[in-house]
Amino acid sequence: MECNSVVDGNVEEVPSKKVIKFNPPLYKQRYQFVKNLVEQHQPKKVADLGCGDVCLLAILKYQKCIEELVGVDINEGRLKWNGSRLSPCVGDHLDPRELDLAITLYHGSVLEKDCRLLGFDLAACIELIEHFDSEDLAKFPEVVFGYMCPAMIVISTPNSEFNSLFPCAVFRDSDHKFEWSRMQFQTWALDVASRYNYSVEFTGVGEPPTGAEDVGYCTQIGVFRRKAEAAKLAVLEHHGEHVYEVVYTTSYPSLQQINYRRRVVIYLVYREVSRLKQKYQVSLRQHELKPEFIAPGNQTGEFTSDLPVPVLTEDDKAMEIAPQPFCIEDKFYVPLQRIIAYPRLGHLCGNVEKLREFLGDVIELNCDGSAVKVDLNDCSDF
Repeated sequence: MECNSVVDGNVEEVPSKKVIKFNPPLYKQRYQFVKNLVEQHQPKKVADLGCGDVCLLAILKYQKCIEELVGVDINEGRLKWNGSRLSPCVGDHLDPRELDLAITLYHGSVLEKDCRLLGFDLAACIELIEHFDSEDLAKFPEVVFGYMCPAMIVISTPNSEFNSLFPCAVFRDSDHKFEWSRMQFQTWALDVASRYNYSVEFTGVGEPPTGAEDVGYCTQIGVFRRKAEAAKLAVLEHHGEHVYEVVYTTSYPSLQQINYRRRVVIYLVYREVSRLKQKYQVSLRQHELKPEFIAPGNQTGEFTSDLPVPVLTEDDKAMEIAPQPFCIEDKFYVPLQRIIAYPRLGHLCGNVEKLREFLGDVIELNCDGSAVKVDLNDCSDF
């Protein structure tokens, strides 16, 4: 690429370096790296140290394994402005998570010790350490590795060797106090890992262009894993103060909460009974049968069809041996034993007694409470 420079009215052609564009953008590649770690290792408690605009937390809140998300940042205004991005939406109430999820944003420095940051499975420090001066950088390992002592720590920082490919690049951000080469970062990381009983592996994101592979990744990453349970036991001995200020906190609806679990069970029962009734009505129309000609308790022939028989899955086979729906006069019945055979309802309820308890007086049962009872020809049941 070439650009023009105008000096004293004269146009001068000035060669410039090719602009490097990453696809996806580099920041998204860093967040995706952390997301991949979460999917691989299934941590329950995750902290984002230096969380900034909470983009990473907004991505991780959808990970089903996570039960606690914490963000810490020195910029209180950004936390207050972006906290609402982490709030549950309507869909979270309609389709609750399997596990509880609590999200908290703290205003404070990651160089301060707060006992609420103890016992985490993963701590992410994405593009953070290069903002520290030498004094703060010296404090960082003692607080994060020595005090917080999470099971895993992922640290990303710019690779200064890649900067030679950028036009006029000294530091990538005016707030950066340093940018390390791969050797500098690895030397620091190996020393920290050795002192605090961690192992470390090095990788990165942001592939260099063809012909410049020797500069390495644009962003270099170290993944630290705690070696021994002794470090975990040491965490339990720490006692500290609540130094950070809570800026934002929220909890997500989940199936661990009985009211949401009951609501989902009732919805699923409504849906399955409605589907079965519709299937039964289609079968009647196909064979020109009349409900009054079916003997009470007859459970044969209700679901015959001329459609091709699909290949049965294991769940389908389980449904085949479950009690079949039946019709008595103008009433349609679906046994609770069949309803509980649906995998998700079986998971949510566990047994017929619990299913019956969830249904309560919301859905009508037959006289002995063994089946859901609806009017065959009434479309207003559901």
